[in-house]
Formats: sequence, C-alpha cells, structure tokens
Amino acid sequence: MDSHAKLRSGGRDMRSRSDVVFDTVNLILVCLVIVACAYPLYYTVIASFSDPNAVITGQVFLWPVKLTMDSYRSVFHYSSVWIGYRNTLFYTVAGTAYNLFLLLPAAYGLSRRSLKGGRLLMFYFVFTMYFSGGTVPFYLQIRSMGLVDNPLVLIIPGAFSVYNMIITRTNFSAFPETLREAAKIDGAGEFRIFVQIVLPLSGAIVSVMALYHAVGHWNSYFNALLFLNDSNKFPLQLVMRQVLLMNQSIGADVNGMSVEEMADLLRRQRLAETMKYSLIIIANLPILVAYPFVQKYFVRGVMIGSLKG
Repeated sequence: MDSHAKLRSGGRDMRSRSDVVFDTVNLILVCLVIVACAYPLYYTVIASFSDPNAVITGQVFLWPVKLTMDSYRSVFHYSSVWIGYRNTLFYTVAGTAYNLFLLLPAAYGLSRRSLKGGRLLMFYFVFTMYFSGGTVPFYLQIRSMGLVDNPLVLIIPGAFSVYNMIITRTNFSAFPETLREAAKIDGAGEFRIFVQIVLPLSGAIVSVMALYHAVGHWNSYFNALLFLNDSNKFPLQLVMRQVLLMNQSIGADVNGMSVEEMADLLRRQRLAETMKYSLIIIANLPILVAYPFVQKYFVRGVMIGSLKG
C-alpha cells in the first residue's frame, strides 16, 4: 500500500512540476507579447514629453528625458487643430448614428427566415464585398451627386458595411424565437418587436458596432483628402497631416539667415521630430479613453450567436 501511495504521490508531483514549468513558460511568453504591444505606445507617450535633442540622439528609452511640453504647445498653436477636432467629433457622432440607422434594421430583416427573397438580397450584399468600380468612377459618382467639398461626403458614402451587417445578422439570428412568438401573440408587429424587444437585449453587439464605426470615422482621412477643398471642413487626421508636413518643410531656403535665425530654425526642425509623437497622442487619445469602457463587449458581442445549442 505504501509503495502504491508513493507512486500516486510521485505522479501528482510530476504533473505538478510539469504544470509549473508550463505556466512559467506561458507567463514569460505572454509578458513578452504584452511588452512588444505596449512598449511602442509607451515610447510614443514618453517621447512626446521629452526634449527633441534627446529623442533624436536616442536617449529616450524607459522614461522622459528633460520633461517638456513644447511639442504639444506647438501643435495646439495652430487653430486648425481645434477646428479639426470639432469637425471630427461631428463626423464621428453623425456618421456612427447614420451607420447604425442603416445597419441594425437591415441585419434584423435579413436574419428573419420568413423574409421573401432574403437569400437573393444576401447574395447582392456579399457581391459588393468582392467587386468595386475603383477610385475614378467613385469620384465621378460623388461629383455627380454634388457632394464634392460637402461635409456629407464623409458620412453618406460607405455608410453601410456588409461585413458588420453579417456579424450583426448572425447575432440576431440567435435571438430566441419564443420571445418573438410571445410578442406576436400580444399583438406586436415586427417593427415593435425590433425596437422594444430585440434592440434592448442586443446591447453587446450594438456597442461593438458603434465602436467599430466610430473608430473608422475618427481615423478616416482618404475621402477628405479626395473630396474636401475647404480647410475649415477638414477632419482632425487631415489637419494633423498638414501640420506635420508644414513643420517638416521649415527652412527650405536658408540663404541670408543670421546665426540666431539658423539656431532657431534648427530648434524648430528638431521639435518637428517630437511633434510626430504628440500628434499621435492627440489624434488617438479619445479612442484610447473610450476603448476600455466597451472592450468587455467585444468577445461577447462578436461571438454571440456563433454557437447554438
């Protein structure tokens, strides 16, 4: 009995040691992945608060060197930055609301098996994911619609995402049919079921879709670059691009400059290097602040409906 007990205890010890080794290796790998993902963001933050000379010479590594706010002062010196913030907030809020207004009813309607022609409609939507006319026909279409240099050009075109619709449709398809039947017995129509029953119980997927579209609008710049000419309508990303290019082009002509002017020019050129990091922080700070509040919905919102029992 004693020998059998020792063998069993030895087996447990061996399994325990192997588990410890596995957990240790796993922990080390996870920590390395976290550092690899988090350090670039951390470096961007500390570089934006560091002295430009220290950043250029590679002295910034783990903490800010000669803490300064000069790069942020230089960025906010441009009034166009505040205008860009205002415009981007409008484009993000209005665009996201419009996206959800189109996305949610379409996904719910296509999730209903009783919808006549539902498969044909799904084929039509999926077909658009693989084929497009290209940039030139797209520009000609926007111009024919009178949306060139119009703020609506950042909201109306591309307002419907087929990929997001498919994810939302899968979510709605997993909705309990018994609730719909009970609501119909009480006299509710499809619209009332959708607004008063389905949407309140679908907060996870609605939150995820709202964040997806909001991030897309916040980071959008290509359509603005193509279709907007008035700088007062530029989104923040395009304004940041202009500020960065403006500072990088300082001092193209140095002829006739005094020593003091040359020194100031050199300082401004070095400051332009750290402005890149402050621009990243300024442009992404609202999204970084909002992300933790909806991150908990990500896995649940996207994966719900993928498993059915």
